[in-house]
Amino acid sequence: MLLTITTTHTPASDLSYLLHKHPAKAQQVELSGGIAHVFYTEVTEEKCTAALLLDIDPVGLVRKNSGPSGNDFALEQYVNDRPYVASSFMSAAIAKAFSTAMNGRCKDKPELVTVPMPFDITIAVLPVRGGEKVLQELFSPLGYTIDAERHALDPAFPSWGESRYFTVRLRNTITLQQLLSHLYILIPVCDNDKHYWVGQAEVEKLLEKGKDWLPAHPANEFITYRYLKNQKGLANQALEILMKDETIEPEETIEPVEPKIRVHDLRLQTVKDELLKTDAKRIADLGCGEGKLLRYLLPEKQFEYILGMDVSYRSIEIVKDKLKIDRMPPKQQERIQLIQGALTYRDKRLEGFDAAVLVEVIEHLDPPRLSALEKVVFQYAKPKTVIITTPNAEYNVKFANFEEGQMRHADHRFEWTRSEFATWGNKVAEENAYTVIYKPLGEEDPETGALSQMAIFTSNTGINAER
Repeated sequence: MLLTITTTHTPASDLSYLLHKHPAKAQQVELSGGIAHVFYTEVTEEKCTAALLLDIDPVGLVRKNSGPSGNDFALEQYVNDRPYVASSFMSAAIAKAFSTAMNGRCKDKPELVTVPMPFDITIAVLPVRGGEKVLQELFSPLGYTIDAERHALDPAFPSWGESRYFTVRLRNTITLQQLLSHLYILIPVCDNDKHYWVGQAEVEKLLEKGKDWLPAHPANEFITYRYLKNQKGLANQALEILMKDETIEPEETIEPVEPKIRVHDLRLQTVKDELLKTDAKRIADLGCGEGKLLRYLLPEKQFEYILGMDVSYRSIEIVKDKLKIDRMPPKQQERIQLIQGALTYRDKRLEGFDAAVLVEVIEHLDPPRLSALEKVVFQYAKPKTVIITTPNAEYNVKFANFEEGQMRHADHRFEWTRSEFATWGNKVAEENAYTVIYKPLGEEDPETGALSQMAIFTSNTGINAER
């Protein structure tokens, strides 16, 4: 199982700095099913070729139960192509052997990370279910020139026809990080198989590695389903996140007349105060955005563990940067976790919390999706306390130049009056064994109410999850 990466960038030896592998040394990386060897076949100023060679132990695959799981024939676990073709083993090897390059880091020459280089990639044997058409659909939109040689099932018996195995040559001028992310995802997509269990962690890998190119790829649905082994629930969750606009605009695009205090700051302070009134120690900020509420919560010692979740990977990265999590003392880092996820799919990572907070989140969902959110938060996660804030539609008349039917934010799917919010909240509370109270957020007008509104749900049964 061989992959070679060649560049004619000047100087071509820069490739060794990006890969963080010395050209004069052959190196090894241990994998779950064998060993990956990294070496260079040519290193000059004009041309540099790095090779990744996998030595997969077929007997070890059977013993570790990590081999093929198909039902093509009874002896598949003993007689199969896994040691000889590029597959998910190759993706695992790329991630482990070239981790610094995949993450966009280069210690000695950091300026190279963003430099597009001419690359010529050869994959010795790649199984492609769907033939050359699939190769074209996957790689052509990313700018690759593709040469594919299909192999016969057996050259001695031409009548048997062609196999699904190709020797593939790819050429493109891109950054090394982009190249590796493409190969990491698309090699197992071509193979349409994986050597390990596919679960929630694979959704996160797909979203992380494909964040810069997968949303715009015309075959993103095909890629997502194959990468996740056609598991509909996981694929739909990933697609919903991928299709979500990652550019998050400021929430208050229309300002009230004579604002006396920043509205969002008031919301966050009020939410924090309400949480401090409870005995909540484990807090989940669902729809954390760029982490403004997290900044309010972190200084409070009562909150021993804080989770921030958002549908946008970019937002999570912004939070990490703004909070400088990597510079926090170890004990402080242990208090906070950031994850990507969607509130319309059950996620076991949300279970076991004392309180969950959704600040200006629900109005971004299409109304038919609210029932899914209700199940995720109130039936599956089921924290003792749930705090939800949302705009008060009645207050909109106080905005300058406000047109009838206009909403405060382009991404809002609805905005509720106080009675509409209460109708929904009362139904949710009754169906899920919670009590609920409502409070205004901001200065309350006798006619229109406050700018925003808050519902505080308290479980009648306590936490319904093991910690």
